[in-house]
Amino acid sequence: MVRHAAGSALWLSLLLVSYWWVSGGGVRDLAGWGEGLTSVGRLTGLVASVLLLAQVLLMARIPALEAAYGQDRLARIHRWVGFTSFNLMVVHVVLVTWGYAAGSLLRIPAMLWELTVNYPGMLLAVAGSLSLVMVVVTSVRAARRRLRYESWHLLHLYAYLGVGLALPHQLWTGQDLVSSTARTVFWWTAWGVTAAAVLVWRVGLPLTRTLRHDLRVTSVVPEAPGVVSVYLTGRRLESLGAEAGQFLVWRFLGRRGWTRANPYSLSAAPDGRSLRITVQSVGDGSAALGVVRPGTRAVVEGSYGRLSARSRSRRKVALIGAGVGLAPLRSLAEGLAYHPGEAVLLHRHSTHPLFARELGQLSAERGLGLVPLPGPRRGPSSWLGAGIHPQVSDLQALQHWVPDIAERDVFVCGPQAWADLVRADLRRAGLPPEHLHLETFGW
Repeated sequence: MVRHAAGSALWLSLLLVSYWWVSGGGVRDLAGWGEGLTSVGRLTGLVASVLLLAQVLLMARIPALEAAYGQDRLARIHRWVGFTSFNLMVVHVVLVTWGYAAGSLLRIPAMLWELTVNYPGMLLAVAGSLSLVMVVVTSVRAARRRLRYESWHLLHLYAYLGVGLALPHQLWTGQDLVSSTARTVFWWTAWGVTAAAVLVWRVGLPLTRTLRHDLRVTSVVPEAPGVVSVYLTGRRLESLGAEAGQFLVWRFLGRRGWTRANPYSLSAAPDGRSLRITVQSVGDGSAALGVVRPGTRAVVEGSYGRLSARSRSRRKVALIGAGVGLAPLRSLAEGLAYHPGEAVLLHRHSTHPLFARELGQLSAERGLGLVPLPGPRRGPSSWLGAGIHPQVSDLQALQHWVPDIAERDVFVCGPQAWADLVRADLRRAGLPPEHLHLETFGW
């Protein structure tokens, strides 16, 4: 229901601004070369503006969208919408400038300068565009691989600056936005709703929860080389709303880089008195958790994610994880209700298995089935460990261990490339897409 409502709202907004473009003479202006360029530029600008607001809303942590799509899918849609809106914004700038230059390519540089310095709001729009250029460039996969997560996250916040600086230009020079009462109401409402969503869900709610629950570190325990578990306690944690399998976005005060947030999954089912996260050292933020002191206060956003009991619709479940992706699955194995034989956990690890003692207890006490997959991956096209016989395919091994895999709810967590291979084999095994609940890590 939420997905249909969100998709319908986006498409109706795009159709509405296109209708206003047509009714404002957009098609008629196509008869002339210069006027036609400007007219198409206006349309691309309108569509880019709608998509720009949509991408901000997608990552505003709106609970209804998080529950309907899941963070992974929202991030993918956000990425697609973001690149599309940016490309259309570039086309808008080029076409409008070209049109104002009477269709002359040679006059474009001079006309761009004249528009920038003489038209109201254009200097702010240029600054906003440069902010968005920086965000887009650092979001390209090749650039992201060269950046630390913390640096990328900080640069990505400039998207808010870019969106904010674009508003004066649109209101002062965009006649398609303010030439009628209906258009003015539409755009001011769209901007207001977007700003309110960010202020409420990204600022207000995290601050309120942080003050109400007063989460503080009680201890840090090494789990394996480069992996630690952080234990926290606080006030009235039963009302935090966190569920086994979900993740929260964390900031730990009093340490270097505390302003930059990191998403970490719960590795133990919440009991109303304490929380536990398990973190692998892959960046500055996660590495610093190894030396965080007891008593350190935590600022949290969330909880988020679809790896929770609310996604479950079948009696039997299968949990498939790799590396530190085992953390949310371990909490699910503890928090889900099941009888012996109804839950099975497949976990791949290269050297040191996580939570071996705890999983052994769950197996003995609750009948959780365990299928360890030790060793490095046996190849780039396989999600299994190297110990599996090379003549046995991943799909054959999966169906051998879990013959009724297509009749279960399946929860998967691990690196993106690894998880894609798991998802492909689950589909080949006949698992309906609606019974696959997947989250990946890495950025």
